[in-house]
Amino acid sequence: MLLRLGFIGIVAGLIWAQDYGVLRGRVVVDRTGDPLYRASVLIIGLGRRVETDVEGRYEFRQVPPGTYAVLAHLHPLSDLKQVVEVPAGGVAELDFRLTIAPVHEEVTVTASGREQSTLEAFQVTSSIELLDLAPKAAASLGEVLDGEAGVAKRSFGPGSSRPVVRGFDGDRVLILEDGLPTGTLSSQSGDHGEPVNVAAVERVEVVRGPATLLYGANALGGVVNVISGHHEIHQHPHQGLRGFLTGLGSSNNAGAGGSGGVEAGKVAWLLSLTAGGLRTGDYHSPLSRVPNSHTRLADLTANAARYGRKGYLRAGYAVHKGRYGIPAVLEPHHVDEDEREHLHQHEGPVNLDWKRQNWRFAAGARDLNGALERFTLSLNYTDWNHKELVGAVVGTEFFNRQLAWRSALDHANGKWLKGTFGLFGLSRDYSIRGAEQLTPSVKQQVLAGFALQELSFERLRVQFGGRLETDRYHPERLVARAFTGLSGSAGAIVRLSSADSLLASLTHAYRAPAMEELYNHGPHHGNLAFEVGDPNLKGEQANGIEAAWRRRGRRLHAELSSFYYSLKNYVYLAPTGEFVGGLIKGLYRQADSRYMGAEARVDAELRRDVWLKLGFDTVDAELRRPRLALPRIPPTRGRVGLEVRWRDFSFRPQLLVAAPQAQLYLHETRTPGYARLNFSLGYIRAQTHWLHSFSAELFNATDRLYRNHVSLIKDFAPEMGRGIRFNYMVRFF
Repeated sequence: MLLRLGFIGIVAGLIWAQDYGVLRGRVVVDRTGDPLYRASVLIIGLGRRVETDVEGRYEFRQVPPGTYAVLAHLHPLSDLKQVVEVPAGGVAELDFRLTIAPVHEEVTVTASGREQSTLEAFQVTSSIELLDLAPKAAASLGEVLDGEAGVAKRSFGPGSSRPVVRGFDGDRVLILEDGLPTGTLSSQSGDHGEPVNVAAVERVEVVRGPATLLYGANALGGVVNVISGHHEIHQHPHQGLRGFLTGLGSSNNAGAGGSGGVEAGKVAWLLSLTAGGLRTGDYHSPLSRVPNSHTRLADLTANAARYGRKGYLRAGYAVHKGRYGIPAVLEPHHVDEDEREHLHQHEGPVNLDWKRQNWRFAAGARDLNGALERFTLSLNYTDWNHKELVGAVVGTEFFNRQLAWRSALDHANGKWLKGTFGLFGLSRDYSIRGAEQLTPSVKQQVLAGFALQELSFERLRVQFGGRLETDRYHPERLVARAFTGLSGSAGAIVRLSSADSLLASLTHAYRAPAMEELYNHGPHHGNLAFEVGDPNLKGEQANGIEAAWRRRGRRLHAELSSFYYSLKNYVYLAPTGEFVGGLIKGLYRQADSRYMGAEARVDAELRRDVWLKLGFDTVDAELRRPRLALPRIPPTRGRVGLEVRWRDFSFRPQLLVAAPQAQLYLHETRTPGYARLNFSLGYIRAQTHWLHSFSAELFNATDRLYRNHVSLIKDFAPEMGRGIRFNYMVRFF
C-alpha cells in the first residue's frame, strides 16, 4: 500500500511538471513603514516558507504556476493572507503591511507534517507561540494548556499536570517534542508530570482528535507537540544573530524565573543555545496555603547544524532537571479508617526529583529527483530518571531509556496530489526499584509504516491515509505480548466561499494496551488505587466521525466542531470495592464505550481595535455496559472576553465559566460549577531588529474557591486563588 501511494505521487509530479515562476515582495510595519526583518512568508498550498531580509524583502524561486494563498507572519503582529497568481516563467509581486492585532493566523506543522495554516488543516488544531507561552509561568505542560479549547489539566499538584484532550488522558494522548515522544512517564501515573519550560520553546501545537497516522497508535485523543526551536521549522542557516531574553514573576506562589536563547548563523553553519529556570513556592487557595505544592526546573539545550543547498545535518543535546512536591493530603470527610491509617504511615512530605537527558540527530534532503521533494530522518535518545523522596529517603526510583526515530519522504506537489509516507520505530527499556515496584522490568519495541496523501481541486480537498503498527512487550519473568493493528482515516474540506469552509472526517484507530494496563500489580499512590493489570487484554479499536465549520473573514474568525467516537475493547480501571493497604483495589478491564462532544472558538470585531473572544467545549463519555460515566471527564466550559487595543497597548478582561460535573464514576465526587475572572494588560513594540513585550495578569481576581474535576486530589487541594503574573520579553533578530 505504501509503495503504491508513493508511486502515484511520483507519477503525478512527473506528469504535471511545468515552467516555474518567481514570487517576491516586501513586508513592513503598517503604522511606520519600517521593514520587518525575518518575518515569515508562507505559500500555504505548497508548504514553502522563506524569511525576509534586513530590507523586509523576500523571494520564492521555482514556484509552479498557479493561484496561491500567501501568508506573512511575525508574531505578535497581525498575520496577513493574500491571494496571488504566479505566471509560468514570469514574476509576481506581493507586498504586506502588518499591524499589531488581537487575532492571528495560527500555523502548524504537526497536523500534516508540513507547515500550513491551522484553518487549512484536516484536524482541529491550536498553535500557541512563545510570546503567548512565556507569561504562563508554569512548570508542567497541563498548567500551560489548561483552558485551551478541548484541553483540560490532570494533576496531582502544579508540578505533575498533564493535558487531557477531549476527555482522553494517559496513554491516549501523545506528548511529543519536535515530532518524537518525550520519553517521560507522565502517561503512567497521576503524580508524574510532563515538565516543560515554555519560556524557552518556540511554540506548542495541540491537535485534537485521533492523530494516529503520523505519530502513533496512542494518539487516539490527540497530540501535543512542543517545538523546541526556530531551527526545527526553518531548515536554512539564518545568517547573523537572533535570540530572546525573558523574565517573569508571580505572586500567590512566589514564582520567579527567566530564560534566554541565542542562534548564530554563518554561511552554512547554525549554532543555538537556550537555557532557563523557574521556581515557585507553595501556592495559596482561597482557603489556605496548599503545603508541599512547590516546583522548580532548569534546562539547557545546545544544537549545531550544517545546511547545504540540498540537505542538512543537525545534532543536539538537552538536559532538564527539576523537583516538585506532592501536596500534603488532608483528610476528606469520606476517608475510612484503612485509608486514614495509610495516609499517616509516611513521615515527611513526598517530593519527585527528576532528570531528563536527550541526545538528538536529524538529517534531511530536498529536491531529490523528479517527483521526490524531501526526505527527513529524526532520532531522539532519552534517558529519564526520577526519584520519589519520602522526606530525605528514596522510596521508589524510575528509569526509562528509549530511542525513537522517524523517517518521512514527501513527494513533490503535482497539480492535484501531494503527500508523505514513512517509517517510525521506538525501543524502550523501563525499570523500577524500591517500595512501589508496580511492574517488572519491561523492554518495548514499536515499528510502524504510515502514509498520508492529499488531493486538491478547485473547491475540494481530500485527505486519506493509513498506519500499520506493531507493539511488542518483553517483561522480565512474565509472558511477552505482541499487538499489530491498522489505523486509517479519510477527510474532506469543501470551500464554500473565500472565507468559509466545511470539514468532515472518518477515522479508524487501533491502540495496543499500555504497559501499565498489562502488567501493573500493586499499590499505586499516584492513581490512589491498588492496581491489577491484565496481561490478556486485547487491542483497543475506535471509530470516529468529526465535522466542523470554519470562517476566516475580515471581521469574524470562527471554528465550530463536533465529534463522536465509538471504542471497542476500551481499557479502564474498575474499582472492586475492596481496600488493600488503604487503597481501593482496581482491575484493568475492557468494555465498549463512547465519547462525544463539541468545541467552538469565535473572534468577532465589534469595532476597530475591539474584539469579542468566545470559547466553549463540552464532552460526554461513558461505558456502554455497564452504562456508567467515565472518571475525571472535564465539565462543560465557556469563555467570554474582550481584547481592546490602543497603539502598542492591549487590555483583556476574561470570564471563564465551568458547569457542575455530576456525571460520576464509581467513588467519584461531584464538582460544583464556578466562574473565574481574569484581567491582563500588555504592551508590544515592534521595530526592524527588536521586539519588546510586557504583560501583567491579575488571575482569579475575585479569589473564587473552585476545584478541578480532572485533578486526582481535588477533594484535598482546591485550585489557586488570586494572584498577579508579570512577564517581560525582548526578541532580537
